[in-house]
Amino acid sequence: MDLLECYRLMWRIRLFEEKVDQFFGDGTLRGTSHLCVGQEATAVGACAALRPTDYVTSTHRGHGHFLAKGGDPRRLMAELFGKATGYSRGRGGSQHMACYALGFLGSNGITGGGIPIATGAALAIQRRRQSHVVLCFFGDGAANQGVFHEALNLAAVWKLPVIYLCENNLYAMSTPVRATFAIPRIAARAAAYGMPGHTVDGNDLQAVRDAVAEAASRARDGGGPTLLECQTYRLVGHSKSDRRVYRTREEEEEWRARDPILRLGNALLAAGELTEAQAAQIREEEAREIEEAVAFARQSPVLPAEAALEGVYA
Repeated sequence: MDLLECYRLMWRIRLFEEKVDQFFGDGTLRGTSHLCVGQEATAVGACAALRPTDYVTSTHRGHGHFLAKGGDPRRLMAELFGKATGYSRGRGGSQHMACYALGFLGSNGITGGGIPIATGAALAIQRRRQSHVVLCFFGDGAANQGVFHEALNLAAVWKLPVIYLCENNLYAMSTPVRATFAIPRIAARAAAYGMPGHTVDGNDLQAVRDAVAEAASRARDGGGPTLLECQTYRLVGHSKSDRRVYRTREEEEEWRARDPILRLGNALLAAGELTEAQAAQIREEEAREIEEAVAFARQSPVLPAEAALEGVYA
């Protein structure tokens, strides 16, 4: 995926999330949502470094990861609308959708819930002698869950082909990282497990892509796991009801100046790989695609009542 494609995909994610925010705000969609506005470079940069046969596990904030892994915005929007054409037939909603054909093993409403899934998938890859890797997204809050320590320890001992990518957006809901970590870099924990750990600018798409590419190459060669910390920032609240009273508007403005889409766009303009007219056209085309996704979702059928018990196991 070249940088222009990455730029387009970042706009797709941003506009998708803004449309979802609108729908949850006006009551079109009910429940809650967790948007990744401001974190697009981490999702796109990381997935751009993977092969189509590689796997991803996600979080409650997973729309961007899904789209970055090749998800169709129409089917993703249909899932949020609870329609049968959605990726989980309308049953998963915002936090529990998956597509194994894309290698997307699922978003997850449990904090840190994707970490053991990614580790298990990496074990399966190793046992099958495959050359795939697993990319595991999780947030800074999940790095203090017990399963984080257990999974990383086992992955290091068994040299599993997994990349643990912490999206450190500085807040676990409303709790700042400075209140829950006695170390300045979450990636420093990697040393305790005997694996490499690196901190990168999560709003720099090329930095993220390069770091994941290096970790993936190491994993494929049998070198085992890597812990990456991508420092980023969500420009919206934790969820739709979050008024962000725990952080200042000055802090938010500082991070808006580091907007990952703006940064990549400016870099492409400076390099002569993008013009202002092309940039406007890309945004317009992606806006139309999101509107088409909305139309598709609205027109799609709901799952029939007789299918209510399909896929239910006890």
